[in-house]
Amino acid sequence: MADCLNIKIDRDLCTGCGICIRFCPKDILEPSEDLNQYGNYYAKVVDLDSCIVCRRCELFCPDFAITVEKEEEKC
Repeated sequence: MADCLNIKIDRDLCTGCGICIRFCPKDILEPSEDLNQYGNYYAKVVDLDSCIVCRRCELFCPDFAITVEKEEEKC
């Protein structure tokens, strides 16, 4: 599924609140080791293959920093 799935995290919009990490049922996200321009540890994808495309990360992000894209024609 990872071939037709893309999770984009805008590192500069992410405030590092961790809501996406807590709501992911498959634990595919974790805080990065790097800071964004505002000094926040933004979220990063660590296991795209385990994603079930529930879009909870995208739906619950209060800063609209996450976009989940699934290309149906490739799947």
